[in-house]
Amino acid sequence: MNASGEIGVLVPGPLNEHALKRIGDTFRLEPIPAGDAKLVTPAMAATVRGIASMAPVNAALIDALPKLEIIANFGVGYDAVDTKHAAAKGIMVTNTPDVLTEEVADTALGLLINAARELPSAEKWLREGRWPKEGAYPLTGATLRGRSAGIFGLGRIGKAIALRLEVLGMPVAYHNRNPVAGSPYSYYPSLVELAKAVDTLICVAPGGKGTEKAVNAEVLEALGPNGVFVNVGRGSSVDEDSLAAALENGTIRAAGLDVFADEPRVPQRLVDAPNTCLLPHVGSASIYTRDAMADLQVDNLVSWFSKGKAITPVSETLHVRPGS
Repeated sequence: MNASGEIGVLVPGPLNEHALKRIGDTFRLEPIPAGDAKLVTPAMAATVRGIASMAPVNAALIDALPKLEIIANFGVGYDAVDTKHAAAKGIMVTNTPDVLTEEVADTALGLLINAARELPSAEKWLREGRWPKEGAYPLTGATLRGRSAGIFGLGRIGKAIALRLEVLGMPVAYHNRNPVAGSPYSYYPSLVELAKAVDTLICVAPGGKGTEKAVNAEVLEALGPNGVFVNVGRGSSVDEDSLAAALENGTIRAAGLDVFADEPRVPQRLVDAPNTCLLPHVGSASIYTRDAMADLQVDNLVSWFSKGKAITPVSETLHVRPGS
């Protein structure tokens, strides 16, 4: 067994098959059913130096692995990893940005078109045989013509969405915690102000306490009765009760959602709403993109253990070095 094969990499819960194969080919794969510290054996504690995960990694799991050096997260969002605790212990955390940007941006655009033009409902009309029996599908009240878009979270994915919206002729504005240097788009210092200025709001914000239920009743009221809300960020960023009420009473026109607060459980009020387009968190779910994410996840592990540096460290652990 080569030197890298002596390094144990813990995989808590399910993981992309391509990532699992590469980890197994390069390291000693140590799978456990879930990220529960009680599942860590003494042998794992003695040899595991890395975690590869798409599941939560909490402080207890980190503490159960005294030789842990790096946590490689599968996905751009890493709010399920206790990065504060990892950073305090000198443990590197990485994510998989860029490689899924275009796929998720495409999904956001698809959700917007579906929600505004009611394409899933029109397809259902055809499949149910209603076209020859009842005539053409009713004209949609919404259109993309004349719309203006606001992006909540102008990061990599937000910028890719903005480019797509510009091609559609939509003026773009955004809200972040701080303005993005060099951005050509109008900045609004609060989400409510952004919602008042646009009729299309696309959420790409990361999860965490800073964005929890940020899209609330006040924001949806500001978006208005012609408003379309799209979320490809995190379900936790939305007050789902307020969103369901806004869809039911006409506060906004429609919503397209790929993420939910308690996945895979989706609030029944959202399922029942006829003015929603709902997807089961498939924003990056193509084989091409998921394999690219898997490669970057494993490449971070390989780079860390062979070169002493990560490829895509998260901001909280930029300072971490081997042996720190």
